[in-house]
Amino acid sequence: MVHWYKIEHADFLKNQGISEHKFGGKIICITWFEDKLYAFSRKCPHAGAPLKNGWCERGKVICPFHRHEFDLISGRGNPEQHDFITIYPIKFEDKDYYVGLEIGFWQRLFA
Repeated sequence: MVHWYKIEHADFLKNQGISEHKFGGKIICITWFEDKLYAFSRKCPHAGAPLKNGWCERGKVICPFHRHEFDLISGRGNPEQHDFITIYPIKFEDKDYYVGLEIGFWQRLFA
């Protein structure tokens, strides 16, 4: 089950690089790349570097520490990396952008 959270001032984030945002108690990264909004994990799985300090090029987010690359659509790292990041779905509805996060078992139980 997915809960959709509104991304406040999403258009303002254009040309702002990668930024962190908190939705439902979870902190994730959000960025624009080639006129499309993306949401993904906040830390690199390799060494825990904050991806907010990274950058995007060629459709990938680049880790600032060891230059690991992750596809913005699938989250897959390059084949030799053997790792990935979580990509969160984005939807545009009624002139607003939303990010979808899975609702965990305990959240569903006590919601």
